[in-house]
Amino acid sequence: MTTSTPSLNRNDGSVITEYGKQNIFAKEVPIQIEENYTNYPEEAEKANGRWAMVGFVALLGAYISTNQIIPGIF
Repeated sequence: MTTSTPSLNRNDGSVITEYGKQNIFAKEVPIQIEENYTNYPEEAEKANGRWAMVGFVALLGAYISTNQIIPGIF
């Protein structure tokens, strides 16, 4: 009678360790290099500032139209 060791790669893509247990960790994703990479922190700061300006204008509009800082609360 021959005993076989568990295979390291199965057909469904899961990995079995040498102890016969399934590896529960995620597969490593290949590195992707973006050709047209923009400077994310600067773009995020611009977007954050613009949304803050929109919020300030909305707050100002709500105050002018209802004479309350937060309509329905104050």
